[in-house]
Amino acid sequence: MAEDRNDELRIVGGHPALELVNTVTPRVPGGVEDERDYLPGPDELLAWSRRTGLLAEAEADAVGAAWGSAPGVAEQVLHATVEIREAVYTVLSRRDQAAEFAAALELLTLRWSAAAARSVLVPGGAVADLMVGTSPASMIPDRLVSAAVELVRTVDLRQLRACPVDEGGCGWLFLDRSRNGSRRWCSMEDCGTRAKIRKLSEKRRSASTV
Repeated sequence: MAEDRNDELRIVGGHPALELVNTVTPRVPGGVEDERDYLPGPDELLAWSRRTGLLAEAEADAVGAAWGSAPGVAEQVLHATVEIREAVYTVLSRRDQAAEFAAALELLTLRWSAAAARSVLVPGGAVADLMVGTSPASMIPDRLVSAAVELVRTVDLRQLRACPVDEGGCGWLFLDRSRNGSRRWCSMEDCGTRAKIRKLSEKRRSASTV
C-alpha cells in the first residue's frame, strides 16, 4: 500500500531536498485545507526513501528492521523529516518573511549539527569521503538535512521555479536546467498537459456562447 501511494508521486525537482518539499500537493505558502501529504506515516517515508534513492536497498531493509523493533523511533524520524521539509520550503519560498526565514534556518542548523556529529570520514575519493547517516535510527533525516543544507548554500535562484498554482499547477519546486530557461511546469506530461486541456476547454466554451 505504501509503495503504491509513493508510485504516484512524480520525481521532478532535480534535487533530493526539492523532492522532499514536493511530497505535499498543492504546494503553497501557508498550506490549504485539501492538500495531500504523500508522507503520512513511516511506511510511506521508507517507501519514498527507496524510490528516490536516498537509501540503498540494504539500508532501507536495515531501517525497516530497526523501526520494527522500536516503533517510537519511526515516528521520531517521520517528525524530523517533516520538520526538515517545511523548513526547506520556508527558506526557499518565504525569504521576505524575516522571522519565519530565520526560524527555518535555525531549525536546519540544529538538525544539520546533529547529523554532522554522527557523520564519519571513510576511505574514498581523493583521500576520504564523508559518510552521512551512519545509524538506521537517524539515517533518513541526517541525509535529508545534509542535502537541504547543500541546496540552500549552492542553489542558483535563477533556476528555481514553482509550478504555477494560479494557472492550474501544483506549486512544486524544481530546478529549471533547460538550455533557454523556459521550463514552466513541474512536468509537461502532468500539470502542463492538464493546463493545456483546461485552456482548450475554456476556449471551446467561449466559442460556443458567441
